[in-house]
Amino acid sequence: MTTELIKIRGLMQNSDDFMRAGNLLKNGEVVAIPTETVYGLAANAFDEDAVKKIFIAKGRPQDNPLIVHISEFDDLAEITSEIPESALILAEKFWPGPLTMILKKNDKIPMAVTAGLSTVAVRFPSHIYARAIIEAAGVPLAAPSANRSGKPSPTTAQHVMRDLSGLIPMILDGGECDVGLESTVIDLTGDVPTLLRPGGITLRELREALGNVAVNPKILEEVSDNEQVASPGMKYKHYAPSAPVVIVDGEALAFRDYVCRNAADKSIAVLCFAEEQHLFDGFDFRVIPYGNRTNPAELAHGLFAALRSLDDISADIIYAREPEVGDGMELAVVNRLSRAAGFTRISV
Repeated sequence: MTTELIKIRGLMQNSDDFMRAGNLLKNGEVVAIPTETVYGLAANAFDEDAVKKIFIAKGRPQDNPLIVHISEFDDLAEITSEIPESALILAEKFWPGPLTMILKKNDKIPMAVTAGLSTVAVRFPSHIYARAIIEAAGVPLAAPSANRSGKPSPTTAQHVMRDLSGLIPMILDGGECDVGLESTVIDLTGDVPTLLRPGGITLRELREALGNVAVNPKILEEVSDNEQVASPGMKYKHYAPSAPVVIVDGEALAFRDYVCRNAADKSIAVLCFAEEQHLFDGFDFRVIPYGNRTNPAELAHGLFAALRSLDDISADIIYAREPEVGDGMELAVVNRLSRAAGFTRISV
């Protein structure tokens, strides 16, 4: 298969391209699309055979549910059987935007989308091109990140091309993603709203909107093979470059000294905070900064691009830095790095 890469210049300039993408989606194909979070690999959410093509292209396990994307709030009634008051509150405050709500599904959504669950994850993206593509397709779109399963999520069309060229018919290039991490996922089907995956909408913001919001402990813990999960990104190793990642906790100088002590006979790469990069001046390490420690949004935006840069390096091991856990965007950064490292962490 030849993969066509189309640069989006504007809604009017690319109106024919949006219609072509919409027709592909209507006819059961998959298309990679830009969103404000990461690039998504989209298919008609009502077409089970089309959805299965997502899993094939990504090499994605079948028990990993997908997120359904809509282009206006009224579309929610097409895919859910119940809309609780909490969903209305969050939609009013955060939609369109990087927030996914888990709600009870209706019979129009096939089980392939929800990994056999009776719930469905739904998002109303703020990205103007994503919404235009959904509207052109005329149906909600199931869309996980547009990468091979387990690899860092794509924040540019070039990342998608690298992973999926030859596997899908079309990639729409809308430029670099604004947020850089996948959406926040909150489960609204239980007695207490529960955060399942942190992202651009923070735990702090959710609690300001709803009051009591629980946190699933698996956000920072490994999920066992026999556990069923309601959200993508909770199970399996995710976001990982080819070389193993080890998270190193401690002061900056202790981190540098630890890396240097373990550099003998190894090809070392370092993922660090921007303000620590100078500590490795004069050393023969590839050092990739991904943002300032005190700016979690910057870290979130730069993380996946940095992990992909590290994938271009023939390193034996990657030593990584992460911010302290809080109730802001830093929680999302720690969640993604923990999964990229397979929860391998040391203190120095």
